[in-house]
Amino acid sequence: MDTVNLGRDGPQVGVIGLGCMGMSPGVYGPSDETESAATLRAALDAGITLIDTGDFYGMGHNEMLIRRALDAVPRSRYVVSVKFGGMREPSGAFIGQDGRPLAVKNFLAYSLRRLGTDYIDIYRPARLDPAVPIEDTIGAIADMVRAGYVRHIGLSEVGAETIRRAHAIHPVADLQIEYSLMSRGIEAAILPAARALGIAITAYGVLSRGLLSGRVPDANIKGDIRTVRMPRFKDGNRESNLRLVERLRQIGKNKGASPAQLALAWVRSRGADIVPVIGARRREQLNETLGALRLSLTAAELADIEAAVSPALTAGERYDPVQMAHLDSEAHG
Repeated sequence: MDTVNLGRDGPQVGVIGLGCMGMSPGVYGPSDETESAATLRAALDAGITLIDTGDFYGMGHNEMLIRRALDAVPRSRYVVSVKFGGMREPSGAFIGQDGRPLAVKNFLAYSLRRLGTDYIDIYRPARLDPAVPIEDTIGAIADMVRAGYVRHIGLSEVGAETIRRAHAIHPVADLQIEYSLMSRGIEAAILPAARALGIAITAYGVLSRGLLSGRVPDANIKGDIRTVRMPRFKDGNRESNLRLVERLRQIGKNKGASPAQLALAWVRSRGADIVPVIGARRREQLNETLGALRLSLTAAELADIEAAVSPALTAGERYDPVQMAHLDSEAHG
């Protein structure tokens, strides 16, 4: 797999990354730990080096899964990105963000232990804490960089002004944010701001939580947040959006490519500074994703893909109103 530098000041990584959120229960329904571990190892064997997690994914389960799955893998073979700050109660419900400097160092200490590592390659607040200046949060991570516990600083779902303020405190390697055929809000102000500062984009949701693959969750499966919290999967919206996916399927017939492969190839075409983070939970999904790297698309084909599925045609926002209200990227994008 080809590699790119993750921003002006970040590490070198494979051109796609692996997001591990769905490997823990309570997000996309039940998870298979054995298959998840096998998928993690297969990803590294395929050349993927960026592994993305969050300390609140499965309330620590995700980090411990990564540790077990990669225990025999030399630490130098992969780059681990950790999001922090999401607070949860025993029921699993989210109850806010904590970006206080003391909390930053506390969260980090537990992540280091769960991951079984001496350092984290990229450390980032999952969301902006409205009660704490971003300068204070980034300053605390910068302390941990100087102490050797963190290699690089990242951001997640913040707007252009927050990016500039954070970068003024310490160089930021990358911004993790949703970007797909259906969600292109970053193009107006956030992407230009990041590029001006030499900050890469690690794009999640490139398949709009699987919607752009044409596979939708069973509403009867408990623990899948898509059918409960994400408007694009609601009755009416779901059917409308799947008609867009069918357009992708028709375009892909001549290329021997699936809708998911076309959607991923489109994101990759937007610039070498954009690294898609795919949420494959099974080796079958991973292999389909890797097929997108072999696609060669003309400018006309990319234009057809972009026209077939666009935000203007998409039914529903990417999150429900409660979650949208927590996104600095939406409020100040």
